[in-house]
Amino acid sequence: MTVISQLQNNKKDLNQVRVVTQPMPELKPGEALLRISRLALTTNNITYAAFGETPHLRYWDFFPTGATEWFHMPAWGFAEIVESTVEGLAVGERFYGYWPIASHVVMNPVRVSERGFYDGIPHRLELTSAYNQYQRISTDAAYRGADENYQMLLRPLFITSFMLADFLEDNNFFGARQIIVSSASSKTAYGTAFCLEQNDSVALIGLTSGGNTDFVAQLGCYQQAVAYEDVEQLDASIPTLYVDFSGNVALRNRIHEYFKDSLVYDCYAGSAQNHEHLSAAETPVHGPAPQPYFAPYQIKKRNADWGAAEVTRRFNAAQLAFIERVQNPSAPWLNVIEHTGLEQAKTLVEDLVGGRIDPKDGHAVVLD
Repeated sequence: MTVISQLQNNKKDLNQVRVVTQPMPELKPGEALLRISRLALTTNNITYAAFGETPHLRYWDFFPTGATEWFHMPAWGFAEIVESTVEGLAVGERFYGYWPIASHVVMNPVRVSERGFYDGIPHRLELTSAYNQYQRISTDAAYRGADENYQMLLRPLFITSFMLADFLEDNNFFGARQIIVSSASSKTAYGTAFCLEQNDSVALIGLTSGGNTDFVAQLGCYQQAVAYEDVEQLDASIPTLYVDFSGNVALRNRIHEYFKDSLVYDCYAGSAQNHEHLSAAETPVHGPAPQPYFAPYQIKKRNADWGAAEVTRRFNAAQLAFIERVQNPSAPWLNVIEHTGLEQAKTLVEDLVGGRIDPKDGHAVVLD
């Protein structure tokens, strides 16, 4: 192949998606060329796109396009080395990590180890390091070849779920006895519920659209599935914690108005419905100010508390249990659909931006 193909989104209008090509560059010393094999696309990718300029996130900056108005939407998945000038990285080696939606990418691998490498390209050094680690599948204890689609679809979401559940437990749920989770049908939301379902000190209430209440109820990890229009039927006297995966400002305000002082904490964990950042919304009149949640902060804390190896061990065990639960043949939580090539990926991104995705489906883009 003599060109690199890339899928790009317009910064001012996520609905504008294009596929462009550029010449394949000659590698310089210290560089490696990787062919991107398969990627997972979920509403999490739309969050990356929507919060591209947020100072501590800066998702638009990971893979610059060179075009002022256009950006790469990052995605998690697998890639293989096709050419390398870096010692310790061999052609054919496969890595899990954070890639542009493209056919290939050139990286500057540094800190090469048994585990993998970091991309040392200068502009990434000031970005969040959690997105800059590339794991060799040969040394990934949680890797299962048959489960690649599930790993790339669920691991980047489940690290948020796992660490969010740990953050809430670490803070004794801020005194709450019930947790309301919006966008409860989303993978990150029900991953969090999965991690908390054995803790009987709180009740988990899944808040979702009327059309998804049956799906949320059938998951079995929530004690109750409630439609958005029925929020005011919940018991407002119980100390309540709101985990906001929807980013719906009107819903947030309704919850604050209804629960008032019974609302002990509002944790903003994602944006399935709203492409505006939390800081752009007005602070609710009643109850606590919404607090944004960022998984790397809790990871850093637990690395200090437990050590990085123990954090990884606990996460790997939980992830494997979650994948097993999600793909249970008798009652699967997720139906994986594969899309071939960047043109099909373009259509998929347009559907994700437009909210035309069934929560029961997971989408994998196959590029090799």
